[in-house]
Amino acid sequence: MRITALIALLMPFWAFGQTGIIKGKVVDESNNKPLPFASIAVQGKDIGSTTDIEGNYELKNLEPGLYNIKAFYIGYESKTVFEINVPANKTVNIDFKLTPSSTQLTGVVIEDEVFEQKVEAPVSLRTMGTNEIERNPGGNRDISRVIQTLPGVTPTVSFRNDLIIRGGAPGENKFFIDGIQVPTINHFATQGASGGPVGMINVNFIREVEFYSGAFPVNYGPTLSSVMSFQQKNGNKDKFGGQFTLGATDLGLLVEGPMGKRGSYMVSARRSYLQFLFAQI
Repeated sequence: MRITALIALLMPFWAFGQTGIIKGKVVDESNNKPLPFASIAVQGKDIGSTTDIEGNYELKNLEPGLYNIKAFYIGYESKTVFEINVPANKTVNIDFKLTPSSTQLTGVVIEDEVFEQKVEAPVSLRTMGTNEIERNPGGNRDISRVIQTLPGVTPTVSFRNDLIIRGGAPGENKFFIDGIQVPTINHFATQGASGGPVGMINVNFIREVEFYSGAFPVNYGPTLSSVMSFQQKNGNKDKFGGQFTLGATDLGLLVEGPMGKRGSYMVSARRSYLQFLFAQI
């Protein structure tokens, strides 16, 4: 009887500790100024919040699972972030950059959009989040292998990540990480090509990926085949945490936490054990 009573007393505290939090900031995309009193809503649920004077918001007591979060502000185009994975007892940071609307509004109409489309590339742009990359069958958490499954992309041999976009050469693709161009995103890349056997980008560091197969924006310069733009996410600003990953070819460890009052850090290490497997075979 005493054990049963103790469990009944501890159950509410255990259930409360299993909820997660989504927090972040809403800013103007053109000047990074915070947008106070912007609305944040969870699609499909009666959960929402507004930003404070510094543009910060927080959604508490969320059950573990996937959520679609939408931010909207009068005079700006609304934006939705899809499939945000909220683990138990963990804080997820999601920031919004809203674009000012050039259309004079006579009223406000809120509509749910399944896919994000930009004005400069409404058809050739594909935006992918971390959860879509992780759940891709056979992708092995490698962004290049996920891209190879899209229309217009020709896959190569199974042990290489070369991207052939509509007949273009693998070396004609451009890669950007937070707006900075990098020559390749794969380990052991062959000279003159961008592919390699192992991906270099850790999916745990990525917030979203924008893949352009045509109609390239002018800020990416002259491009022949495709553009891949990676946006990295911030670490957990509330508390220390981590993630351990065990895959078919490698294992990895991710550690994140707060740094000072406003900063955060993310540290990751990965190790491939294919050489040990090949030695046994």
